[in-house]
Amino acid sequence: MSDSRSLLRHTVATLAYRGGKAIRNVDPKFAEYGMAETSRTPAKILAHIGDLMDWALAMAEGRRDWSDSLALPWEQACQRFFASLKNFDDFLASDKPLQTSAEKLFQAPIADALTHVGQIAMLRRMAGVPMKSEFYVIADIVEGRVGPEQTPPRKEF
Repeated sequence: MSDSRSLLRHTVATLAYRGGKAIRNVDPKFAEYGMAETSRTPAKILAHIGDLMDWALAMAEGRRDWSDSLALPWEQACQRFFASLKNFDDFLASDKPLQTSAEKLFQAPIADALTHVGQIAMLRRMAGVPMKSEFYVIADIVEGRVGPEQTPPRKEF
């Protein structure tokens, strides 16, 4: 496996770890929390992240697919988040050649997804359910671990 492909897989695992932390342990009502009519709710942001990971897979396979998914109930939205990460990671773990560069995959769908995970974390704080900060450099983030089961944080503050 190339270094760039391995880095992509580590980044997807990072999305699972940090995204999982942002969506875990909130009341399902949080899904509809919003600041203004024109801003996305956490459920809409999570749907968009799923769309981004589906798009990343399409790009990797050489397709030009994009969809704007509707927001799902929170539990289903969380399941879709992890399923879309797994689908993309499964492709990255395979021997199938990337049909676009690793750099393009990172700069578009992956970087956008990281931004949106931060938005969910910020909305949690605004909604009164902040998550603890963490010393992420020592987090146990493992290539291929892209599901909801993650190692507990090593150092939160």
